[in-house]
Amino acid sequence: MTTLPKRVRLVEVGPRDGLQNERQPLPTAVKVELVERLIGSGLPAVEVTAFVSPRWVPQMADNAEVLRAVLAGRCADRGAALPVLTPNLQGFDAAVAAGAREVAIFAAASESFSQKNINCRIDESLKRFAPVVNAASALDIKVRGYVSCVVACPYEGAVDPARPAAVARQLYEMGCYEVSLGDTIGAGTPASVQRMLAACAAQVPIEHLAGHYHDTYGMAIANIHASLQMGMAVFDSSVAGLGGCPYAPGASGNVATEDVLYLMQGLSIETGVDMDKLLDASAFIAGHLARQPLSKVWRALRGA
Repeated sequence: MTTLPKRVRLVEVGPRDGLQNERQPLPTAVKVELVERLIGSGLPAVEVTAFVSPRWVPQMADNAEVLRAVLAGRCADRGAALPVLTPNLQGFDAAVAAGAREVAIFAAASESFSQKNINCRIDESLKRFAPVVNAASALDIKVRGYVSCVVACPYEGAVDPARPAAVARQLYEMGCYEVSLGDTIGAGTPASVQRMLAACAAQVPIEHLAGHYHDTYGMAIANIHASLQMGMAVFDSSVAGLGGCPYAPGASGNVATEDVLYLMQGLSIETGVDMDKLLDASAFIAGHLARQPLSKVWRALRGA
């Protein structure tokens, strides 16, 4: 019988990865309240915002205001990690000026996706990140790396596991303390995810890898369980299932944090997260977006 981790670290990405796809502008106060509720639920890491151009991601235009308010807010002393996305040195400098102590950078395992998403080749993107990592190191700021399309690409189809493994290794060797492996279009299955993880874990220690699985085909929870069996103990998730998949209209994107927590509770794996407080946070943001949370746990426990 496979021995599963006794404790799992959940990285909440809803305030950034979830909200950035929402067309409806949300007030800064709502974003701050959401982050504080998530921290208050016991989540050990909450990705707060992204320091990107407001021309490309209008929802993140108030990034500095949000981060400063969170750092000065009622939950600032809870000890939660508060990473922010900084795709370049300009974004990094702005994040540091706002008080950031952890940042995230993102690459891809697919050349086509890299070109479409950030308009450069994979090797070029990694070169762009080097100054960010170096600057972070000089300021003792932690850097987390993301790799997109680790299982499949919307343009190229199935991705050879050696490709995300190579990118993950470069990010790790560059200085990322953790590399999050993203099944961006949610096409993964337990078998394909385990093949990918085996390749990545041969290049980067499993304790420095995280899973970021989208739920487009309803496979995210199954893929997380398959990853637990491989020894993975860090997973990204999004409260209320925030964040759609732009390549599958109408399909859900990020796996809901509530659903991941339910899985962990059922497996007697510790997370430190309170389900009732998490569901309250889910209801809070869903109310401001004028829709029901997408999580199955919400529908089962609180849905009409």
